[in-house]
Amino acid sequence: MEDENERLNREFDQLLGGLRVALPGVQVLLAFLLTMAFSARADELDHDGRVVYLLSVVLASLATVALIAPTFHHRVRFREGTKEQMIHTANVLVLAGAVCLATAIGCALYVVGDTLYADSPARWLGPGVVVVAGLTWFALPLTYRSGQTPRPSGRRPGS
Repeated sequence: MEDENERLNREFDQLLGGLRVALPGVQVLLAFLLTMAFSARADELDHDGRVVYLLSVVLASLATVALIAPTFHHRVRFREGTKEQMIHTANVLVLAGAVCLATAIGCALYVVGDTLYADSPARWLGPGVVVVAGLTWFALPLTYRSGQTPRPSGRRPGS
């Protein structure tokens, strides 16, 4: 049986492990978006395309900030007895970062669809992906029934 400190350490390690998976994708998206502004195709964007493109850059930047923040929080308050608060705040930041990331991906896909197939339904692939991300990342976990995870001994509760 783990004590409170072990539980907090495990939860924080799990949170940081999840961030190690998400951060490279966010950073690649942001790098791509930042370089696109300097490509020849950027001049082809109409006003709406430029607005949505800039929004995607801002959202990817905010996602990067939110997803990196828990690591810095840990460094700033290391061994000061704030881990419970840090985990709660980090969870909020990760969820906010995920919303920004999903929306940034959707905006980027909107711009790609609108650029490749102007004035066609292709531009709506981006908003469609935002809906899929919302359902997959946020709605689906809400369908899990609590108490369904077996106990460590492999026995079901009550057996």
